[in-house]
Amino acid sequence: MDSTDLLPVGRRVAYWRGRRKLSQQVLADRLGKSKSWVDKVERGVRSLDRVSTLQDIAAALRIDTAVLLGRDAQPAGVTERVEGVERIRAALSTYEIALERPAPRRPVMPAERLVREVAHVWTTFQYARYPQVVELLPQLVADAQRTHAHDSGRGRMPLVETYRVTAALLVKLGAPEVGWLAVDRAMAAATGDRGLVAGAAVQLGQVLRASGRARTAKSVMLAAAYRIAPPVVEFGDPGELSLCGTLLVQAALAAARDGDDRTAVGLVDEAGEMAARVGDGHDYHRTGFGPTAVELARIVVAVERGDAEAAVILHEQVTMRDGWRWLSAEHRAAYLIDVARACLHADDPVSAGRVLVEADRIAPAEIRHRPAGRDVLAQVAREPAAPATLIQLTATLGLG
Repeated sequence: MDSTDLLPVGRRVAYWRGRRKLSQQVLADRLGKSKSWVDKVERGVRSLDRVSTLQDIAAALRIDTAVLLGRDAQPAGVTERVEGVERIRAALSTYEIALERPAPRRPVMPAERLVREVAHVWTTFQYARYPQVVELLPQLVADAQRTHAHDSGRGRMPLVETYRVTAALLVKLGAPEVGWLAVDRAMAAATGDRGLVAGAAVQLGQVLRASGRARTAKSVMLAAAYRIAPPVVEFGDPGELSLCGTLLVQAALAAARDGDDRTAVGLVDEAGEMAARVGDGHDYHRTGFGPTAVELARIVVAVERGDAEAAVILHEQVTMRDGWRWLSAEHRAAYLIDVARACLHADDPVSAGRVLVEADRIAPAEIRHRPAGRDVLAQVAREPAAPATLIQLTATLGLG
């Protein structure tokens, strides 16, 4: 139990004000209140019984409203996730390159070493070890920016990749608005290099969809895909085919979210032709693209279209492939969250529970740290036939 769980709401306001290094006067100015009002709130003399006031205070302190309401309203892990996002936001807000700040005591990391560090963080992300990635990213962002400022030629690729993995993580953590900052930086740094632009565009599609901008995502993804597409698919480079196919998949998911079912199915079919040339078991440009990945996308499109029964049937077939085991833990577990949602829509909570148990086995953080996973878990746990392990996990996470 966090010690702040036991504090009255006013004391929690004081605690988070201190964490944000704000004076009572500064907080009062942000809220349009007097310093005396803030002091009375923190001492418990004035109660906070209006939801709108709580929301205003939470916004001023850059925390979730649930954090102010205490343990009963705050699922375990919310505070850690919020603080992790804030640390990453702070790292992205330094503008090291543009401001040409003097080098700190920490020496500039050589580009070759930076490439290895970025690869390590990407691998950690693909194993769905999100808390570890949260710890690593702020320093990696700073190092990548300094290296690029010192050696823009060799530092460009690892800088773009740093921003890509940062955006991918922020989407996972339910913070696409901060992810937008990272992916915008990635696109700007990649400009002029077709491959780097296409790679950054993959995360751009994720951020746009997570932000509810499906139609824009579809348009942007198609433009990016056809810019990297080889003239003849049969003779295309596997890396370019993987990027193009992944962008087509992103466009298909966006089209399905936007209700354009016909386009979504056609784009998945087009991506499938490219996947056949690439084959399973590869991970060009951190895409995991191949025939199995395309079939998983086909199932997710079916879920978005509301065809839950077809999605569940296809799921049973695809997970028998060797290619399923070759996909990253993050990819498989994220997909299983979508399948669990399909099972619920198909009125099959037993299968939904079984799928979530498998997702938790493959990558626990997909359920324990990802808001989308926690939401599905809470829904499944309310079903009478929910597995006991999920009910216990729900209670542990404070989602009951």
